[in-house]
Amino acid sequence: MVARINGVSRRAAQRTAISAVGSLKIKLLLFICFIFTVILLLSRTPSFFGWDQRNLPPLDRTSRKGYTLLINTWKRYDLLKQSISHYTSCPRLDSIHIVWSEPNPPSEPLLKFLNHVLKSNPKSGRKIELKFDINEEDSLNNRFKEIKNPITDAVFSIDDDIIFPCSSVEFAFSVWESAPDTMVGFVPRIHLIDQSNENKDRYVYGGWWPVWWTGTYSMILSKASFFHRKYLRLYTDEMPASLKEYVKRNRNCEDIAMSFLVANVTGAPPIWAKGKIYEIGSTGISSLGGHSNKRTECINRFVSEFGRMPLVPTNVKAVDSRGTWFW
Repeated sequence: MVARINGVSRRAAQRTAISAVGSLKIKLLLFICFIFTVILLLSRTPSFFGWDQRNLPPLDRTSRKGYTLLINTWKRYDLLKQSISHYTSCPRLDSIHIVWSEPNPPSEPLLKFLNHVLKSNPKSGRKIELKFDINEEDSLNNRFKEIKNPITDAVFSIDDDIIFPCSSVEFAFSVWESAPDTMVGFVPRIHLIDQSNENKDRYVYGGWWPVWWTGTYSMILSKASFFHRKYLRLYTDEMPASLKEYVKRNRNCEDIAMSFLVANVTGAPPIWAKGKIYEIGSTGISSLGGHSNKRTECINRFVSEFGRMPLVPTNVKAVDSRGTWFW
């Protein structure tokens, strides 16, 4: 009887000891989590690394150049007026270049209106430069002709039938400043492997819906994108003549050609910046039948010209957290 009682006592003591050890482990784990949390919070403060944010030199934004608006237009003067009137209110716009490929030069009423807009929208005492880049022939390649004597490194390429709020434009510009060798813009597209073809080197052009569904893209269309002005020179001087002739003849895909060029130089993907888009016109090339099929053929032609597929897929998206309460 005594032995049984002693056995029960020992088992009870063992259970008590195990419970105590378990409790100690839980407390130790909680203590470690607490210490880790404290270290994590401290590590997010500048003083943790031995320097104080007050000792850092302030950012000098006044000495940094802005961007050049490169706008492509064709006999849509009301849209052009509306676009120029809007973008001249953006604070970091320094110059405007209008790609003009019409047979007749800009009319006096148009010039008068645009000059009036520039004078009535001064920004911080800066004078916004306005130039018409007159072209003798009508070609989509004209939108990427090298700008002579540019005053900014950044180029904001835009069509005349869409408008972005200045807040979106300025955000995309700030993203571009952090990665000036790549393209940053608002209209993403993707290339897909042609699953219906046994040859995996053939691709299909993917519009907005594949991008929305997969969250992946590999191109930023130049109808609304920032890029470095050096790519205008590369497109003008080093893009294969056969490729530019293909773009001119088919009146399509100059934007894809620019995406190929930038990706071929950088080996990196573009950056999609979130922004609001307001369409003020609806008569562009993309509204014509067979648009996606033509662009699929363009992609495969360009792959042949470049000798490889330079486009790099990504799912990174730049979002301005200052205007987003949940992220």
